[in-house]
Amino acid sequence: MTQGQEALSVKYRRGTAENTAFLDEGTNDLLNFGKRFPYKDGGSTWLDENGDPDLSHGVETWITSRMAHVYSLGVLYGHPGSEELVDAALKGLTGILHDDEHGGWYPQVFTDGTHAPGKVCYAHAFVILAASSALLAGRPGAGELLDEALRTYDEHFWDEEIGLAVDTWNTEFTELDPYRGLNANMHTTEAFLAVADVTGDNSYRVRAGRIIDHVLGWARNNGWRIPEHFNSDWEPQLEFNADKKDDQFKPYGATPGHGIEWSRLITQWALSTYPDDETARKPYVEAAEQLFRRAVADGWDADGQPGIVYTTDWQGRPVVHDRMHWTIAEAVNTSATLAKVTGDPFYDEYYARFCKYIDECVVDHVKGSWFHQLDRDNHVIGTVWPGKSDLYHATQSTLIPRLDPSLSVVPALGEAKKAGKAF
Repeated sequence: MTQGQEALSVKYRRGTAENTAFLDEGTNDLLNFGKRFPYKDGGSTWLDENGDPDLSHGVETWITSRMAHVYSLGVLYGHPGSEELVDAALKGLTGILHDDEHGGWYPQVFTDGTHAPGKVCYAHAFVILAASSALLAGRPGAGELLDEALRTYDEHFWDEEIGLAVDTWNTEFTELDPYRGLNANMHTTEAFLAVADVTGDNSYRVRAGRIIDHVLGWARNNGWRIPEHFNSDWEPQLEFNADKKDDQFKPYGATPGHGIEWSRLITQWALSTYPDDETARKPYVEAAEQLFRRAVADGWDADGQPGIVYTTDWQGRPVVHDRMHWTIAEAVNTSATLAKVTGDPFYDEYYARFCKYIDECVVDHVKGSWFHQLDRDNHVIGTVWPGKSDLYHATQSTLIPRLDPSLSVVPALGEAKKAGKAF
């Protein structure tokens, strides 16, 4: 191995000074790239490949919430101008995106002032995450926003009897769609863990655990490939969207990236729920390992090219070969987390592979940020994710490997800064 190859290898090795510099460069690049997101009336636009607003998407609640969350990280990180950017996003959540008549948040508001119909659990979970992050970042109005978001969620989306969240209402909150899904429940788990960490209200951590227990039951019975779609009785619908296999939010089959993302959230929940009881948390960490290993075995390099395929069938064969940027971001987060928690070098080896792939294929070293979608040959495409919509997954993946895996990312960054850890 030449000296240059050794240096390249070290760059991707978790815990090295070179890898820390690589992650730090990524954080700053992303925060600089996204700063033109604010819409004139508040909220976040969808960003194009140059980081300029693409107004054809209008202003969306989930994108706005993600950008509020990301720039709350920017506040704690010390990135100049982040406070004003959080406030611009919050202005959208308290203004044009909010339904003053029926409560809750519209999914999307267009530039002509009209809005998309419905009330979507996925978006409301991100409002909770945004508000909790902004609260910890000390932004005005964040506490009131969090209180309202939790009240709305508790009233309309959380099903206390079963311990899962429903998915979609009509705009007036009078008709509930029979579809049930795990994508919204995954981000609900993330949001509930954040609320518990930020406010100290442990009831939300308990709720997250109820969701996790359901997910693990379904995964164990399905070869550790998680069913995504269900009917109103929470019966898995394994052929859902067989005619629309690359759906942006509800794709057909198993999604390896979600198996990976659940793996980290389950580990975080177990560490925070049983901080001093290794026996109690062990089965959850072992289940998280199973999910990660299954997803990587099915998805990574599955067709002879690096990257993680978007979806597979229920035997683990690739269905949609495209590579989505969020999947590899979550792979970095989870491999780093499991490496820290288990000490198994298996995870560090994958962490290094993932970082190398991101650097060589996913980061746009010319225009900034990450390419959001690549084809099976790792050429940039935009059939599902045109442009570079937001910074959420990518920015988190530059921070989570450096932080306490038992905490949500914003509180973890806050604790690291308090401890004087350099970034």
